[in-house]
Amino acid sequence: MAEDPDLWNDTTKAQEIMRLRQDLDARIANVRRLEQTLQDNVELIELGEEEDDHAVVAEAEAILKSLEREAAKLELETLLSGEADSNDAYLEIHAGAGGTESQDWTSMLFRMYVRWAERRQFKVEVLEENQGDEAGLKSAVLLIKGHNAYGWAKTESGVHRLVRISPFDSNARRHTSFASVWVYPSIDESIEVEINESDCRIDTYRASGAGGQHVNTTDSAVRITHLPTGIVVQCQNERSQHKNRATAWSMLRARLFELELQKREEAAAEQAASKTDIGWGHQIRSYVLQPYQLVKDLRTGVESTNPGAVLDGDIDQFVEASLAHRVHGSNGNAIVDLE
Repeated sequence: MAEDPDLWNDTTKAQEIMRLRQDLDARIANVRRLEQTLQDNVELIELGEEEDDHAVVAEAEAILKSLEREAAKLELETLLSGEADSNDAYLEIHAGAGGTESQDWTSMLFRMYVRWAERRQFKVEVLEENQGDEAGLKSAVLLIKGHNAYGWAKTESGVHRLVRISPFDSNARRHTSFASVWVYPSIDESIEVEINESDCRIDTYRASGAGGQHVNTTDSAVRITHLPTGIVVQCQNERSQHKNRATAWSMLRARLFELELQKREEAAAEQAASKTDIGWGHQIRSYVLQPYQLVKDLRTGVESTNPGAVLDGDIDQFVEASLAHRVHGSNGNAIVDLE
């Protein structure tokens, strides 16, 4: 099939079409490879049985078991068919009550998600880091860039609970800390979100943390509050107030779009309840370092006895189980009117 000669008249649209084509090509290639591997090893088993070669049969059966696991993962990817699943993702982390303990836990989650994104070969931009009073982070915002970044990350929204012997307690007592994670999709210009600017309050302030003298001595950071919903977004990663303002508007559009997506889902009420408080009864996952080693997802029951690996970004088993557990829905409408 010949390429449309007018395709590259709109560069942005053309690039999106090419990304979609590459994704479809990769999916088709994977299916064909699985089919061929299946056929080859079934024939190999038949041959091994005819020649009474148990080693050949065992090797082919092992390949088929590996193939089954790979097919299950590819099947899981078909669940990423939501309206914004293929988009980049914003991921916010906020410390719960508990001061330094929770702020240190927030920084641990920050590292975990950066490592996880790198494992999946996503790119990560740090948009906001609000340093803790003594250690850790009060809050942070990441932009995770890559195909299906939002689809893979979206089930991480909720409260995460840590139990450990506190490194900040001279009496070495066990502490419980909480932090909340909020994931929402980055949206492009093809999705229209109408925002009445009179409904927004815009504040500028001096950025905190790393960034050099200029960042810390000028009002370069921007905070936008959407008054009807109470949604607050902020950005301080750039030296330019103009760039931070543009990023904050993009984040607000994304948050409002994600809010609309929630309304369309049957699980919206349950999700909202899980984010009411950053504390007991609202956590989605517990990370226990003492007196025993266990990470448990409270929605799916999936467990790991290696919290060190989990905190180093090995969270795919939890992400995959949560996706399989979640029911998706989309009405196909890409225009959201918020006026």
